Amino acid sequence: MFRSFMDQALEEARAAALRGEVPVGAVIVSPAGEVVARAGNRTRELCDPTAHAEILALRAACHAVGSERLVGYDLYVTLEPCPMCAAAIAAARVGRLYYGAADVKSGGVAQGARVFSHPQCHHAPEVYDGISAAPAEALLRAFFAARR
Repeated sequence: MFRSFMDQALEEARAAALRGEVPVGAVIVSPAGEVVARAGNRTRELCDPTAHAEILALRAACHAVGSERLVGYDLYVTLEPCPMCAAAIAAARVGRLYYGAADVKSGGVAQGARVFSHPQCHHAPEVYDGISAAPAEALLRAFFAARR
């Protein structure tokens, strides 16, 4: 039976927004259905352009599991991963990727680079888009509207 963990990813995105970060959140779930890592964007806080929610969650999950591979794990993220994050997801061998809002400007899965469809991509997860897209989009819209 499918159980979405997108609500927890949205919690991480909201926390990121409160820190002044672009509100993106990610959660990694084990094959047994347990959350092993969760993170929100921290690029500004850490002065690190790679500190996207997905990267931070992948790092924490790999550390918790004791492996650089997350075979059979699920990643829930509120926004379509960028090309950097998509490449990291492929490198970690994540089993399934669930994401909310599409990112026509910087996406790397269904938009732009389409990392998983390249012949150089050694692993492509199953991809499910549009999961809780409306609240993810609303969170992003409100964040950027407040900055204008």
